Parts: sequence; structure tokens; C-alpha cells
Amino acid sequence: MIEVQDVSKSFFLAEAKQGAFASLKALFSRAQKEVKAVDHISFSIREGDFVGYIGPNGAGKSTMIKMLAGILHPTQGRIFVCGHSPHAERKKVARQIGVVFGQRTQLWWDLPVRDSFEILQAMYNIDDTSYSRSLETFFDLLSLHEFFDTPVRKLSLGQRMRADLGAALLHDPPVLFLDEPTIGLDVMAKTKIRSFLKEINESRKKTILLTTHDMDDIEQLCGRVIIINGGKKVIDTTMQNLRRQIGLPSMIQVDYLDAPQLPGEIAGVERLEVRDNQLTLYFDMQQTKSPQLLQEVAKWGEPVDIRMKEPGIEELIKRLYG
Repeated sequence: MIEVQDVSKSFFLAEAKQGAFASLKALFSRAQKEVKAVDHISFSIREGDFVGYIGPNGAGKSTMIKMLAGILHPTQGRIFVCGHSPHAERKKVARQIGVVFGQRTQLWWDLPVRDSFEILQAMYNIDDTSYSRSLETFFDLLSLHEFFDTPVRKLSLGQRMRADLGAALLHDPPVLFLDEPTIGLDVMAKTKIRSFLKEINESRKKTILLTTHDMDDIEQLCGRVIIINGGKKVIDTTMQNLRRQIGLPSMIQVDYLDAPQLPGEIAGVERLEVRDNQLTLYFDMQQTKSPQLLQEVAKWGEPVDIRMKEPGIEELIKRLYG
């Protein structure tokens, strides 16, 4: 569905002058420096994949989304979305994609959501039957009926994001690009949007590329993650493989009835933390099997609760960039 072949994107900025009369010198100087926002990146995404595209601020995430949508042209390389070039065949690609930018809206600010949707229906030439079917889905999964006749400027951020998602999918595109769709949202709004995205990915096989700083989005939605830094691709793998590659320990947390009686040495445990009656063990699943540790911890006191946890994406990113 998506092919990115050795793509780079450069921006040219005027070089800042130093010293006396710097502003005057800049008027007569054409010296520029090249800044590579995207640097020789390649990847492909199959139909129905849900891929997280993440990295620190300034890594080039939004630039890539804009090139995939045809808003920016690559300086080098080729991009194909559903077999078409976004910048050379922009109208064809526009019918195949939906795009949501978390900090911008495609809705008309002073109009009710209903009017924005009807304008989009006319723009995409959507027949009434398909339009009604889409609205029924959005009313059910995004609860758009609660604010469908409310002007966009009066919506909460969470409501606007739900409306933007509906608008991006109104023409039923097979591919969806999301740039920070949950930024600034509260827990309930994030939960609603995540549930919707998971549903359309699993039941309708929508191909979704997601950029986000909210690592819970990646953890809960994405089967694959592409990590970039400084415009370059660093890692492209599954979440399971990412944990294995970076080598963060898994965790077992045990609550005891009384303070645990620990042995002098615990084989296979990287470190442990004890707080009152709670014990937390960190271990490498490649070297130590969790059933063995569970048998051991049961010998150190009377457990009342045991929890196991894989390292979160937040911890992975800290380790990767730290």
C-alpha cells in the first residue's frame, strides 16, 4: 500500500551572520546551509498494517507524513501510495488517503460539523447511501451525534479530533495518515479515539501510519514501529523484537502479607527493589524463565498479589535515545 524508496527532503536556510552589521551583511549574502529533515529513508507498509512512526522532536516525522500526503515533494527518492506518486498524481492519491493533523483541523471553524461533512460529501462526490452508511458508523463508534449540529469552534479538543477522524474517513479511503491525533486530549478522549482506530484497522483493514509522542498510542495500537532520529531510520521492527533488541528487563511485582525474607543471592535477577511488603524484580526473559522466578518468590513469604509486566515503549525510547 505504501512504498518509500530512498527518500530525502532538504530545506535550505540562510546562514546567520555574526558580528557588527550582521543584518546588513545578510541583505547582500546568498549563502545558505542545507538541513536534511529526512535522510535516505526507505520502508514499505502492507495493506492492513498499523505502523507507529516515532522519534524525538525534529526527527522528521511530520515532514514524512506531508510527503506521503503530497503536501511536500521529496528532494530525492520515490514515494508510492496505492501505486500512485503523491506529488505527481495528487488528485488520485487524495481519494485513497485520509489525513489527520492533531494541531490543525480540516473542518470549517464557524460551521456546524454537519455542514463540514456535507461540503466534504460534495467535494468527494459521495453518494447519499454511502454517506449515510458512514455517518451511521461514526455516530456509533465516535458518538458524533452528540455534537453533529454544533459549530466547530465550540467543540472541545476531544470532540474536534473525533470529528476530524470522521471527516478524514468520510470517503472511505484505504489508507490513513495520523500526525499526533491524541495530542492534548484527556484520558477518556484518548480511549475513545484508540478504540475507533483499532476497530477500523481490524474490521475494515485500513492501513494506518501513526506519528505520536504518546507512547501508550504505540503500545496499544501498533504491531510494528519505525523509529527515526536526525532524519534517518534507526529501527524498523515489531514491538516484541524491539524489546528484545534493546534488552530491557521484564518485571515481576509481588505483594506479600508480611515483609519478604530474601535469600542472599537471586540467580538471573538484574536488580530488585523492596518497599514495605512489596518486592519488584527485574530480569531478562532471554536468560531467566518467569515460571522459575514465580516458584522462587513464593518461597520468600506469603504472596497476596503477583503482577508481570513487559518493558513499556516509554522505557524503550529512553534507553534508545538516552
